[in-house]
Amino acid sequence: MSNSTQEDRLKQVKSILVSQPKPSDDKSPYYVLANKYNIKIDFRPFIQVDPINVKDFRKQKVDILKHTAVIFTSRNAVDHFFRLCKELKVEVPADMKYFCISEQTANYLQKYIVVRKRKIFTGSRTAQDLIEILKKHKNEKYVFPCSNIRKEDIPLFLEENNYHFTEAIIYETVASDLSDLDDVLYDIIAFYSPSGINSLFVNFPDFKQNDTRIAVFGPTTAQASRDAGLIIDIEAPLPNAPSMTGALELYIKKANNLD
Repeated sequence: MSNSTQEDRLKQVKSILVSQPKPSDDKSPYYVLANKYNIKIDFRPFIQVDPINVKDFRKQKVDILKHTAVIFTSRNAVDHFFRLCKELKVEVPADMKYFCISEQTANYLQKYIVVRKRKIFTGSRTAQDLIEILKKHKNEKYVFPCSNIRKEDIPLFLEENNYHFTEAIIYETVASDLSDLDDVLYDIIAFYSPSGINSLFVNFPDFKQNDTRIAVFGPTTAQASRDAGLIIDIEAPLPNAPSMTGALELYIKKANNLD
């Protein structure tokens, strides 16, 4: 987008729709942002996670106990993996190894297992970090519990390098029903995943961007926005704005002449 176009679209911000659940923490940076700049911020998850039931899971013919390690790339995967184990009456062996994409995901395992007694390997944040760890553990038999929509990098790496692994779809990511939102007339809509962009058009097939500024987090969300013909006005993470709220604040200061 040219600078002239960006300047033309730089209009005052009074309202933001965040396409995620409302934060439970009252110290959330979104609340700080709303109070600091006297802006209305609404929260609405554009996507929802639906569990795969036992019957549909069995059709995949995945035997969890024939594996020696589990790869977790999200907390949703952790929740649904242990939910299914419980429903299938599968007792995960104590020597099962866990490979987690981040410290946050690894810590979340405490909800289900005694972490200090288990072998847990943790990436620092990205799939590439986790792949570097997987390279050192080629002889494991991995099960990769995931959503029906997932990134290609980890399964592609495992396949291309002849790892023993089984993919198990244990939950589905689907568009939420947003029909009660009569319109999406906000100054800014903030998106965090390609699924969120998809949900916008599933719910509002005739959506016209007009003066609505689009904020995106991450390169895959940005690409999905461009593919959908949207103009991106705010991108995160950036060196000067590692978080979505940081990027929004920079934009608000400029648009509302608060520099």
